[in-house]
Amino acid sequence: LSDIAQRIVAPGKGILAADESTGTMGKRLQKINVENNEENRRYFRDLLFSVDPSISNSV
Repeated sequence: LSDIAQRIVAPGKGILAADESTGTMGKRLQKINVENNEENRRYFRDLLFSVDPSISNSV
């Protein structure tokens, strides 16, 4: 466990907090003129953790 923790805090590494509240996510979506609904919030989160297959070998 200690080894894993040290790797997480190594330079250039970290943890992405992806559990934003509905309100916080709504503010992000509002900035890009997207309606704050469950489907759009799910789609936004999916974008954070997916990659186009054409570049998946490079990411």
